[in-house]
Amino acid sequence: MNKRIAALWKFLTDDIWRITENEVTRTTFSVYNIIKSVFLCINRFTQDRVVNKASALTYSTLLAIVPILAIVFAIARGFGFDNLIRQQIMSGFGGSAEAMEVILEFVNSYLAQTKSGVFIGVGLILLLWTVLNLINNMEITFNRIWQVKKARSMYRKITDYTSMLLLIPLLLVVSGGLSIYMSTALKHVEDYALLAPLGKFMIRLIPFALTWFMFTGLYIFMPNTKVKFKHALISGILAGSAHQAFQFLYISGQLWVSRYNAIYGSFAALPMFLLWLQISWTICLFGAQLTYASQNISNFSFDKDTRNISHRYREFVSILIMSLIAKRFAHNEPPYTAEAISEACRIPIQLTHLTLYELQEIHLIHEVSTDEKNDDIAYLPSMDINQLNVALLLDRLDIHGSEDFKIDKEKAFNDEWDVLMKAKEEYYKSTEKILLKDL
Repeated sequence: MNKRIAALWKFLTDDIWRITENEVTRTTFSVYNIIKSVFLCINRFTQDRVVNKASALTYSTLLAIVPILAIVFAIARGFGFDNLIRQQIMSGFGGSAEAMEVILEFVNSYLAQTKSGVFIGVGLILLLWTVLNLINNMEITFNRIWQVKKARSMYRKITDYTSMLLLIPLLLVVSGGLSIYMSTALKHVEDYALLAPLGKFMIRLIPFALTWFMFTGLYIFMPNTKVKFKHALISGILAGSAHQAFQFLYISGQLWVSRYNAIYGSFAALPMFLLWLQISWTICLFGAQLTYASQNISNFSFDKDTRNISHRYREFVSILIMSLIAKRFAHNEPPYTAEAISEACRIPIQLTHLTLYELQEIHLIHEVSTDEKNDDIAYLPSMDINQLNVALLLDRLDIHGSEDFKIDKEKAFNDEWDVLMKAKEEYYKSTEKILLKDL
């Protein structure tokens, strides 16, 4: 039994990541990709401490929920939909009726102050800051999950965040109107044996569909990178269904809640609301991890081997990639993209990206945009290819990085340093005349 468990664990952590598409059938490879996506999602979920990030977002949400609802109600009241918005919020926030009543009282006080003029200046700045801070924290968290290092520009933050705030009341109104319309339509088809069950099913499906749509939109919109709709939709359906299931369990657990009230009294509304926020954010971020894992599963092929690659093989891959780029440039052909290099030489895409990044760091290649509609990034040599030889590449790879340590290589350890330098000189001498474009 122990051997079987060990073999299964080795398969999940090592063997399955080394299987390429041409080694198995398409169906088998698809099943393996699903297994890898789930395994990678769970693994990264624990390693990245996503629960801690959910806790941070819970705090930011608690700080910003009153200002956000104040903006939503202010917009809704301008269109006369404030009562409908109130009903939607009360039904959508996890059954914490007492907590929501308190929050909505704060919102009404917030809006009442605007009429008296107290809400000008510092108050307005504080409101906008708390709202934008929450959305900015959401973007930072999603970017970290997606390993995106560059955030949105200030202009895009202002335009995107403002659009999001304007869309929230609109979506709430649409969802409320849709529910009312379906309920009204159902009364006219109750006499029909076939249509009545279908109508009831459609009404029950509305909260699920809206939740799926919300999570899918969040997974596409929040990261500052291109997210494919297919992967966001699958994760949105799974996360949305999990959230609805949690809502049902949370609202149905009245016995446990009543015991909790017996301990905390009227104060129980706050910890219960915090619990609802914490679990909701955890479900949301797990879906974001699943979206990233399913879209980028190919990047983790040979992941263990890539992390443990030898110095000799790293140099070999660097020579191979640099030679391809130089030859393509010499023949005046379209430059290689990372995906094209990976496919042509069967180099794992993660190793390809790491090597290309290092070649850019040592100033031998640079990125260019292709003329294609999808705006792929390609790579060109950064120096004369008639001077770009193997010795130059190996030397720059060798000295790339820091050597600023307090080891006395001038006197105390001069012999050791000299023997290394002589060995390197002999090593490079035989490759000085070999141009990368001629390999």
